[in-house]
Amino acid sequence: MAFEKLSESIEELKGNIKSYSKSNAEYFKLKAFKGGVKGVTAVVNLLLIFFFGVFALIFLSIAGAVAISAALDSPSAGFWIVGGFYLLLVILILLLRKKIGQFILTKASESFFK
Repeated sequence: MAFEKLSESIEELKGNIKSYSKSNAEYFKLKAFKGGVKGVTAVVNLLLIFFFGVFALIFLSIAGAVAISAALDSPSAGFWIVGGFYLLLVILILLLRKKIGQFILTKASESFFK
């Protein structure tokens, strides 16, 4: 009698463990799916912002170059000035790339390990 009760309890425990593991697996599948969708959404948003930001920067640069050229009465001076400005930015970024990398690493580490 006690052996039968113990046997039933063990069978019930087996069923509960199977049900728990199945539910747990489904939960982690959903959690992984949610994380994947969040990641894809973030990447798409960043790409859209980058794409439209680059177009805005191009048009603003052209407009600025045309305005500078008109102010200086020289058809190409504004374009040379705007091009030189971007060249100075590239040189500055090249000189500071280690500090920029360290800053990004620090901020990403802080965000990741919170």
